[in-house]
Amino acid sequence: MGVGGSRRGDMAGEERGSGMPAWGRREVLGATGVAVCGAALAGCAGADGSAAAIVPPGIKGKVIAKKADVPVGGGKVINEWKIVITQPTSGVFKAFTANCPHKGCSVGRPEDGVMTCPCHGSEFALDTGKCLKGPAKAPLAEFPLKVEGDGIVIL
Repeated sequence: MGVGGSRRGDMAGEERGSGMPAWGRREVLGATGVAVCGAALAGCAGADGSAAAIVPPGIKGKVIAKKADVPVGGGKVINEWKIVITQPTSGVFKAFTANCPHKGCSVGRPEDGVMTCPCHGSEFALDTGKCLKGPAKAPLAEFPLKVEGDGIVIL
């Protein structure tokens, strides 16, 4: 026993007499943080399993690509904002984060109806961002957009 009959050093991490771990301030804060982050991430998924993306600062409401630069059945990666714009069918445009949800590598230019991550080979659907082939399990997050004249604008 320690000075004055204390067994504090012997009981670190346990409630006295219970044999159960004591929850200290750090453990409670850590568990709370994990719960809050999990809830926030779950709230980002749409009803169809798609993920919502946070629009990078400075581009909301601005033309980020021209329609003519985005081929039908393909797309264009805009490295400056890590966004990929696709045109799955004529006149239909989509915008997704270019960051693969597996490890954060940027997907390559969309071809043959898919966007492929060059780091580990994950593939994503051109029209929905849905993961078609792993190791990624989550879809690419989608950005809302609109077409104004010949430009594509992130909302």
